Amino acid sequence: MTSSAKPVRVGVVGLGTVGSGVVRLLVESADHITRQAGRPILVERAVCRDPARDRGLRLPADRVSTDIGTVSRDSSISVAALLVGGLEPARSMMVELLENGKDVVTANKALLAEHGPELFELARRKGRSIAFEAAVAGGIPIVAAIGECLAANRIESIRGILNGTSNFILSKMEEDGAGYAEVLQLAQAKGYAEADPAMDVDGTDATQKLAILAHLAFGVWVPWGEIPRTGIEGVDSDLMSHAAELGYRIRLVAVASRSDGKLAMRVAPTLVKIGTPLAETRGAFNAVSIVGDAVGRMFFHGLGAGQMPTASAVVADIIDTVVGRAAITFRTTGVLDADSPAARISGIDMTEKHFLRVCVNDRPGVLSRITGILGEHGISIASVIQHDPSGAAGGVVPLVIMTHACGTTAIQKAVAHIDASDVVSGRSVCLSVLDD
Repeated sequence: MTSSAKPVRVGVVGLGTVGSGVVRLLVESADHITRQAGRPILVERAVCRDPARDRGLRLPADRVSTDIGTVSRDSSISVAALLVGGLEPARSMMVELLENGKDVVTANKALLAEHGPELFELARRKGRSIAFEAAVAGGIPIVAAIGECLAANRIESIRGILNGTSNFILSKMEEDGAGYAEVLQLAQAKGYAEADPAMDVDGTDATQKLAILAHLAFGVWVPWGEIPRTGIEGVDSDLMSHAAELGYRIRLVAVASRSDGKLAMRVAPTLVKIGTPLAETRGAFNAVSIVGDAVGRMFFHGLGAGQMPTASAVVADIIDTVVGRAAITFRTTGVLDADSPAARISGIDMTEKHFLRVCVNDRPGVLSRITGILGEHGISIASVIQHDPSGAAGGVVPLVIMTHACGTTAIQKAVAHIDASDVVSGRSVCLSVLDD
């Protein structure tokens, strides 16, 4: 088909950063997109909170309004791009669009993580599709990779850096030796972090994305709130230095693995070995490592946020919807199906090395006390770093320990035991360690 074919008319709901980028791509790259889709894709209507605001877009004023009904009730529009964040009114908008027969493309990971089964079931009842590549890793085509390209594989594990804001903060702290609060302010000034950065830095954003990825990979639905998560607020420049001394960097890593039908998941700051792909993922980039039983380990890397990378994924989903690929994938993969088995994260151990920083009182016998507690819990030690305590505040010094591989349950019990002892000042820090 060529540009003489009947055009497809699209409604864009939300003209923020991503929505404006989507309109810009559809208008400015119209010829290329027509070739990819086999027919023209036209922005018929747009909805936003402030239609009068100048966004530098080539949209006639009478095509932009505050009323979603201009999209949902327009029978000429077959595809809607829902680019509004949060849960409400995004959920109500999604329902209205589906009820009125629109295929929907969205970048809203919070909406899918919270209401995915309900919304996907509604779409199936209405014979419509929902495409959401941009909701998980920005411009990285990870949803298509898992749902289509790796369909012959049984996925064994996923590891990923899924939040560009936290990755920018951690890599900048490492590079500049700066503190968390200082780098957070820089991230906000550059537009990488919101005025309220909580969902990025406390691990919520990455956890919601992991829930969606795990469903795609393992075919079970895990409520994202049940996934253990730890944010990056407790990472300081001293931790960065200790990790570097041992040959590691610290990244916020999302992990999901399956073994013997059991599922283990978490999002937490993690030591990753310098020279490995996750360790070399810097700035506002995302990265995902997947292990399939047939293909082995595969690695995906790219910008996980920002206007045009995310807009690229949205427009790709629009094209897939227009040509019919999205409908086939949606119908055949069972993604977020209401009948998908619900799953709880099992208590299985992830057997890994661990990094432990304990702030101890500088007096004889402390080291043997700490190592003795670790030994009681069956944990062997690979290395210990204890710098010259001269000048240490209040006679408290950091003791840095790298363990050999052990189960997460054992290390958690050992750390609780250590923190309850009278030789420790404050809470210890325990991070998992990835060497590959």
